[in-house]
Amino acid sequence: MKIAVLGSGAMGGLYSSYLSRHNEVTVIDVNAALVEKVNAQGLEVQEPDGTSNIFHPHAVLSTEGMEPVDLIIVFVKAMFSESALNNNKGIIGPDTYLMTLQNGSGHEDLLGKFVPQEHIIIGTTQHNASVAGLGVTKHGGSGMTHMGCVVGSADRLQKFADAFTACGLDADVSDGVQKMIWNKLFTNVSASALTGALQVPLGYISANEHAWNLCCKLIREAVDAAAGLGMEFDYDEKVAEVKAVCDKSPNGLTSIYADLRDGRRSEVDTISGSVVRAGKKAGVPTPSHEFLVELIHAMEGRPKA
Repeated sequence: MKIAVLGSGAMGGLYSSYLSRHNEVTVIDVNAALVEKVNAQGLEVQEPDGTSNIFHPHAVLSTEGMEPVDLIIVFVKAMFSESALNNNKGIIGPDTYLMTLQNGSGHEDLLGKFVPQEHIIIGTTQHNASVAGLGVTKHGGSGMTHMGCVVGSADRLQKFADAFTACGLDADVSDGVQKMIWNKLFTNVSASALTGALQVPLGYISANEHAWNLCCKLIREAVDAAAGLGMEFDYDEKVAEVKAVCDKSPNGLTSIYADLRDGRRSEVDTISGSVVRAGKKAGVPTPSHEFLVELIHAMEGRPKA
């Protein structure tokens, strides 16, 4: 299978490495030094057990002249998805599928500008990874990759799930993947978003009375917005799950925390913003999420100290 991976950050590096075991994989990135290193030395993946492996996908700065591929996996940050796809439209053919495993929800709306709805794959993964150096990915943990469709039955995606599984990325297909994406979203739109706005680690959210009250309010609104879209979640169960995440990683620093600390744009529009959009679609008020989205955007515009 011909696969292109847009973005060679932590997750892009992990998936392009593993998938290159049995597929023709091309990594597309804007970092010239990274592209040069991948082509010369390969991509390194450091596993949780301390072992390390080198993989050799092809890397490019530009896809000009390339033939269309079977699958494009979008791993750039959400705010760069449209420009990345526009810059690489030449590898999107009539049979190409676009897949997103990005944080948040609602990415299918953008992907629909480039391929028919029938060729969009939405998904979620239990793998986690971090960048340990140029061309080096630290694999933090494994799990399932779940794939689903925007329209029609997910059964037609089985060939992609099989290709992933054959490369060590266990995958399945499901018609309920949208609910899985939302299930993963609750921590991000509550505790994680608050760590960014307050510039504190995860443990502070569950330990501080006022921060926790805000967190619970965000979870309540998210549960109500999901229900408005026909996805039922138990509020008390979600609260307990989010608290467990905070308590188990008291010093954990989220990506949105790091983005705001370092003066980068965040993915708040596809994380907390997805709750706002769901609420508007379903006629469910989400004032806390609306406030948080605006607050985080305001923080992105701060002058550097």
